[in-house]
Amino acid sequence: MSRKSRNLIKLVAIIIILVLVFMELGIIAIPALATYKFWLSVIAFAMALLASR
Repeated sequence: MSRKSRNLIKLVAIIIILVLVFMELGIIAIPALATYKFWLSVIAFAMALLASR
């Protein structure tokens, strides 16, 4: 995996986590994602783990 693709995967994971944090704080509301908060955080963690190798 190239450095560019690793950085892109890390960026996507960070964006997912930021959206989840903002949803938890009530700053933004995306009702379709509200039920999947846990799984989105698991996916973001897995993406960050994959990109760190």
